[in-house]
Amino acid sequence: MHARISARKARYVVDLIRGLNVNEALDTLKFINRRAKPMVVKVIRSALANAEQNVDVDIDDLVISRAVVDEGPLLGGRGRWRPISRGRAVPILKRTSHIKISLSDGSDGADDAASAADEKADQASE
Repeated sequence: MHARISARKARYVVDLIRGLNVNEALDTLKFINRRAKPMVVKVIRSALANAEQNVDVDIDDLVISRAVVDEGPLLGGRGRWRPISRGRAVPILKRTSHIKISLSDGSDGADDAASAADEKADQASE
């Protein structure tokens, strides 16, 4: 999904939920006050709906195994210009981002999720 927010701002939200259980991630996002929150929630719910189509998956055991925010295309990159010093002009860049979230069940992604949570805790304590 291409979201109309810069990738840097969306990464703040995605970094908080990487490696968490889906239910824990949605609960965590309830208390976050960032503009990227509804966009990330929408992508998680879409991934959850896609996982529900698989018969062998227990939805309560799903873990966010991979969450990436990449830069998307620039909207109207050369349409409007902003004046800067010395009589020059620069284009107004309307940045977008591409939010990708992958889910895995707890059996094969549990070790990855636990290690990601441990790394996140280690970084927070430093």
